[in-house]
Amino acid sequence: MNHITIGLDKADNKQFRNAKEFFSNLKQPHSVIWNDGPRMKALDKELNKKGLAPGEPGKGKNVWYCMGYVLARDEARSIALHDCDILTYDRELLARLVYPVANPLFNYEFCKGYYPRVGNNKLNGRVTRLLVTPLLKALKKVLGQRDYIEFIDVFRYPLAGEFSFRSRMLKELRIPSDWGLEIGILSEMQRNHAQNRICQVDIAKVYDHKHQDVSLKDKEKGLSKMSIDISKTLIRKLAAQGDTFTSNILRTIKATYYRTALDLLEIYHNDAKLNGLDININDEEIMIEMFANNIIIAGQEFLDKPNHNPLTPNWNRVQNTMPDFKEKFIKAVTEDSKI
Repeated sequence: MNHITIGLDKADNKQFRNAKEFFSNLKQPHSVIWNDGPRMKALDKELNKKGLAPGEPGKGKNVWYCMGYVLARDEARSIALHDCDILTYDRELLARLVYPVANPLFNYEFCKGYYPRVGNNKLNGRVTRLLVTPLLKALKKVLGQRDYIEFIDVFRYPLAGEFSFRSRMLKELRIPSDWGLEIGILSEMQRNHAQNRICQVDIAKVYDHKHQDVSLKDKEKGLSKMSIDISKTLIRKLAAQGDTFTSNILRTIKATYYRTALDLLEIYHNDAKLNGLDININDEEIMIEMFANNIIIAGQEFLDKPNHNPLTPNWNRVQNTMPDFKEKFIKAVTEDSKI
């Protein structure tokens, strides 16, 4: 590993200094991209004037800038991404994740990580279990067989934030700037690459990280916003491949999802009990009801703004429009780090 890039969001000056001090313990060369630093904000503003900045803040925008910085440095041949809030982190996780795309004897271009979501004796992974898995099954029932749905469904943990790929792929990626990031990246893999160049790897015996609030009463936060962003990403991708969505179809998808999710909940309950894990059925049913309503909200937002483009520009477009952008980017990160 020759360099570590850390994307820091929503941090003031003091928090940025704390982050620099925290990561100073790393033995490897590293950079902290302070997305809210004065020079990075100026750079983002310059991109925005040219219609090249990501549309909204979020995890996807942070990852997009990290990818751009890796390209600007032009030293990596393989890269791996993972969250910084993993509570059960082990160096073997990273080794397993990057190995398929770093080994020159393999032909893999992209690797997705998966793992059991268990922590504090609880069965976790709520958004995958209670939203994505039943929603994909519902979409199959309502829309019929779709290669895209089958592709997403084959991944053991489609919302895993751990993935790796050959760095040459970064230039062409167009990803959502919000919580649809993981589904969006899988969508790009399905659209642009042969499936025999894609793999998934078990990277941890146990995995846990910071848990988002459910946010039942605020659609702009927590799992509520996450579920809307993810649902919109799936709907947009299917629409881009020729499927038509109407209010009636959305209501059918919601009803099918709701019944499917409740059926799966019984299976999850039994699975937890067989393995001595805790699960709160009432809390999970409440989340299913919220997700069902949010599928309608996501679909209606798509219908109301059919021309809205949620995807980030690819880095080839940025480079062609602003040939000096790489130098500006590296300088902005370097100068902000001196604060």
